[in-house]
Amino acid sequence: MKILITGASGFVGKNLVEELKNRGYTDLFLFTKENSLEDLMTFAEKCDFVFHLAGINRPRNEEEFMEGNFGFTLKLVEFLKMHNNKSPILITSSIQAEIPNLYGESKKAAEDLLFNYSKETGSDVYVYRLPNLFGKWSKPNYNSVVATYCYNIARNIDIQVNNAENALTLCYIDDVLEEFVNALEGSPTKQNNYCVIQTTHSIKLGELAERIESFKMIRGTLNVPNMEDYLTKKLYSTYLSFLPEDKFSYDLKMNVDDRGSFTEFVRTADRGQVSVNVSKPGITKGNHWHHTKNEKFLVVSGEGLVRFRKIDSEKIIEYKVSAEKFEVVDIPPGYTHSIENVGEADLVTIMWVNECFNPENPDTYYLSV
Repeated sequence: MKILITGASGFVGKNLVEELKNRGYTDLFLFTKENSLEDLMTFAEKCDFVFHLAGINRPRNEEEFMEGNFGFTLKLVEFLKMHNNKSPILITSSIQAEIPNLYGESKKAAEDLLFNYSKETGSDVYVYRLPNLFGKWSKPNYNSVVATYCYNIARNIDIQVNNAENALTLCYIDDVLEEFVNALEGSPTKQNNYCVIQTTHSIKLGELAERIESFKMIRGTLNVPNMEDYLTKKLYSTYLSFLPEDKFSYDLKMNVDDRGSFTEFVRTADRGQVSVNVSKPGITKGNHWHHTKNEKFLVVSGEGLVRFRKIDSEKIIEYKVSAEKFEVVDIPPGYTHSIENVGEADLVTIMWVNECFNPENPDTYYLSV
């Protein structure tokens, strides 16, 4: 299938091109600002489907709204008619098409043009009035408040929240792509004359700013956001995509003594924390037990011996572990336990515990194995 994509270098276009390639669609006609109308005419003759994403939303003068949104769509339709090409057309409109401003009026004019074209030719037309989009490769200070907030916050630049109570409808780029591929394959989600993205999210502007601000704090608190909340998950991925290229990494606090080190890696509100424990040769750590707290040990370098003893028993249980065979050892409540480095190099153990450490209720009782 030959697919024409106008606006192929824009935010939606770039993501769509890569996703189509991922799904095996490689015969793509990419129309960008660098192309000519002659290129568009050629593409319009050969294509089997059109993603019409090109448009104007930040013009140098207001006249460009109608020229870029309606006028360019008219050219596309004329070229398709010229070649008697009845390929389906998917166009990205905007929820502002319902608003009486120059941008909205230009989008509405392009919609009406395509609806009439569909009646005239029988071609399928899919009109999507998109809400506020966000995701990787979106442009800050252009058409995405999420992109602007992510970009600025990641760089410690102040953000502006004009009306914290203003309600936004957001849509993530991956959800847009999923729906667009459905339309390409003949199964768009339709509501009356319009097509819709099935998954959208509502949030107030002030809450959006606070949530993205919280992502910046993670490097200090190590508290990973709640990924069960789909909006938070998508916003965090978007935030990370805006990190400055020299700021991808960050330091962790290593608690070091003559036995080795202990370093927290990540913390969660309801799924505990992960740490990295390093023990020098001959060193034993632990010798404590818990009422409810439980752990998992995974040796990733070196050789270790994990010992257990139920606190009311004299029987000692031993597990020999090493990096030669990745093996998780559960640490049940009610057993005092220890881990000894029995090798000649440092013993490195990834440790998960089901709850973050609380100094007011540590649930840790020292007792030699």
